[in-house]
Amino acid sequence: MLIEARPALDPELAALVAAQRHEGGQVFAPDDRAAYFVAVVDGRAVACGAWQPLPEVGVAEIKRMYVRPAFRGRGIARQMIVTLEEEALVAGRPVIRLTTGVTSPAAIALYRTSGYERVPLCEPAMYCYEKRLIASVQ
Repeated sequence: MLIEARPALDPELAALVAAQRHEGGQVFAPDDRAAYFVAVVDGRAVACGAWQPLPEVGVAEIKRMYVRPAFRGRGIARQMIVTLEEEALVAGRPVIRLTTGVTSPAAIALYRTSGYERVPLCEPAMYCYEKRLIASVQ
């Protein structure tokens, strides 16, 4: 598997986002501030994810996490999260947040076992998680 950066208007990324939308995901509006990534298995784009800086200093948000159903359970989402975290950290964003309306036990377990803790920053019917990638030096 290869995870690679893609432009917001990449056709394979668009196909993944359309599949996510078909499963109940949010409408996609490309954002120039976001960094988009696609996971490719045997030449096929099978997953996507993105991160974007938030206005708060040192904080980023994970967006657009999606894995095609036939490729779930293979660790692709976990590898995507690691890639997004690494990229955000290199950009000086050691705090990562994600917001989801997904109540899938598998998705929640993925976030929790990846080190994300639920935080009360959300609107009703949403779930917010946060992870600090590096400890502050004292």
